[in-house]
Amino acid sequence: MEVCVDSVESAINAERGGASRIELCCNLLEGGTTPSYGLLQVVKQHTHLPVFVMVRPRGGDFLYSEHEIAVMRADLKGLRACGADGIVFGVLTKAAQIDVNLCRELLSLCGTFPVTFHRAFDMVQDPVTALEDIISLGFSRVLTSGGELSALDGLPMIGKLIEQANGRITVVPGGGITERNLQRILEGSGACEFHCSASTSRDSDMRIRNGAVRMGTPCCSSEFSIKVVDASRVRALCSIAKGIL
Repeated sequence: MEVCVDSVESAINAERGGASRIELCCNLLEGGTTPSYGLLQVVKQHTHLPVFVMVRPRGGDFLYSEHEIAVMRADLKGLRACGADGIVFGVLTKAAQIDVNLCRELLSLCGTFPVTFHRAFDMVQDPVTALEDIISLGFSRVLTSGGELSALDGLPMIGKLIEQANGRITVVPGGGITERNLQRILEGSGACEFHCSASTSRDSDMRIRNGAVRMGTPCCSSEFSIKVVDASRVRALCSIAKGIL
């Protein structure tokens, strides 16, 4: 089980709950962006799990400018030096296809690290062709909700992708996975790995609060409600998975 985290506290809780791998990122409300080198270093100091690091320069689509690609190149080099155990990225063309040439270049900067193609895959026009592209490029895994809002909704496509992959790449269901639907997703897809957030909200310790000010957009949660991985939820998910696999 891979748990996506954006803080040291969440990484520690993921390990306590029995996760086998961490996906480290920032800005989970935007689907995850590249974390700081400092966050990676401190997570590595406090956990023993493999840490796969998101390389995504911003939220939004997966069509990047030359400047954004330059940032990704620099981040790949820096994150490897800071102790990343794997990398997570994805790049598309204007036509919603895998950007094969650019992905090949970025993969060359990853060396022998295992690399996951993230949920940019869910935005492609033709998932069958896209899967063959990322297999030929040498990605280790692809994270997908089957092109739907959640892995449960995309279960039929996830099953087809796993059948198509035939062991050439690991297809990892992700997106809205909870204790309530995990068993159905694993049994319906035949997947052997999955990806979740297993998060909960805890109240801030701030005693003096200015509720009139927001640091982000109006749709963001309150500054005084903090999302963090819940170790008990991770443990419950692991228990369900172990009972099936």
